[in-house]
Amino acid sequence: MASVLITGASRGIGAAAASRFAAAGWDLLLLARSGGDLESVAAPLRAIGRRVEWVTADLTDSQNLPGHLSDLLGRGLLPTVVINNAGAAYTGELATMDLGAWQWLLQLNLTSVFQVCQAVLPGLRQQESSLIINVSSHAARNAFPEWGAYCTTKAALESFSRCLAAEERSHGIRVSTLTLGAVDTPLWVTKTVHSSFDRRAMLDVDQAAEALLFLAQQPPSQVVEDLTLMPASGAF
Repeated sequence: MASVLITGASRGIGAAAASRFAAAGWDLLLLARSGGDLESVAAPLRAIGRRVEWVTADLTDSQNLPGHLSDLLGRGLLPTVVINNAGAAYTGELATMDLGAWQWLLQLNLTSVFQVCQAVLPGLRQQESSLIINVSSHAARNAFPEWGAYCTTKAALESFSRCLAAEERSHGIRVSTLTLGAVDTPLWVTKTVHSSFDRRAMLDVDQAAEALLFLAQQPPSQVVEDLTLMPASGAF
């Protein structure tokens, strides 16, 4: 039975993806900061017959993250698909952005993905075919005032994905990027984001989850290197 590892799985796109993959017959390895929220996601999925393993981890804690990943990967489920979904945003001018905030965002949106990939690659290389999906944003290809730090991390993530794909292709590992426009998630009410966008016009988390499942269900003989999903209303 296929298994998927999802970061940032306690809410938003990650939680929606967990439910969608479980409904399609996948077992799950979940990671996020809140154990209570993770168990709330996991309980109904176990009730429909899925195996769900989870660990709590703060992806901004680079020192302890490898240990948490080792714990999760040692639970007896070998993922064939890994979804790097966890992330955050920050609004504010680059000229006045605090260095600590910059490093925090870089760790969460980019370096933690690097760490997750390093942890899962040995297991993925053992399989005939496997897939890593990195969740990005159209901000990677655009310049938005006061979103410079976020744009930078997502642009770097896209480059990282392309380089990882080139290095791991010979090992049967495919890499896809899901590039999203604005999605109605809890990101918009976090303390690091200040915006007044109409969330009713944004994509729903279930639409993003369905796109992730679409990428995961591609046959081993092909890869969708980048899938861009935007609200019909366009960029915000």
